[in-house]
Amino acid sequence: MQTPPFPHESATLTLDGPVGPLEIGVDLPDGDATARPIIAVICHPLSIEGGSMHNKVVTMASRALRDLGITTVRFNFRSVGGSAGTYDNGEGEADDLRAVANWVRSQRPDCALWLAGFSFGAYVSLRAAAALQPQALISIAPPVGRRTWDFSEVQPPANWLVVQGDADEVVDAQGVYQWLESLPNPPQLVRMPDTSHFFHRKLIDLRGAIQHEVRRWLPDGSN
Repeated sequence: MQTPPFPHESATLTLDGPVGPLEIGVDLPDGDATARPIIAVICHPLSIEGGSMHNKVVTMASRALRDLGITTVRFNFRSVGGSAGTYDNGEGEADDLRAVANWVRSQRPDCALWLAGFSFGAYVSLRAAAALQPQALISIAPPVGRRTWDFSEVQPPANWLVVQGDADEVVDAQGVYQWLESLPNPPQLVRMPDTSHFFHRKLIDLRGAIQHEVRRWLPDGSN
């Protein structure tokens, strides 16, 4: 098994996943940000529609967290980029996420695990949350009502943020809001007006929304 050590600087790595190599990008905190004992694993949108760890929403979410001193880990699901395998409708992709999260925890046991995901990645990270028990979860445009993805049994942590664009042309925003209202423990919700699924011309606003909401989860409650 290929188990690379956690890098001391930003790097692209290859990890042995459930069906072969997984391509991983580790990004350390930006600039003068004081590093915090948190590692956030971020999941990308739908593989068969061009999603990858280089998606601009994924990279902006990574940047937002790194500005706060959080190390981020992006990775390509099976069948994308340098990751082996074939698309598996979220089933195998959840296994991929668990492999990455387990590697992070084995290499950095002193760090809290956060999960984040955009669109299909939001579904996969929600699906895996019950088993992985992250300290926090960020769901960007969760694809409620799309395809056959089942959101009925998800178990998100208490620290849960959902960011949803009101003008989403891919995900039914009202369906997302109705689903959240039906939950016994709804998340922190940021509704972004006039915002499409891919946050065109709204990426800086997305960064600000993530940073504003997750600051309260940081160890000292500040930025």
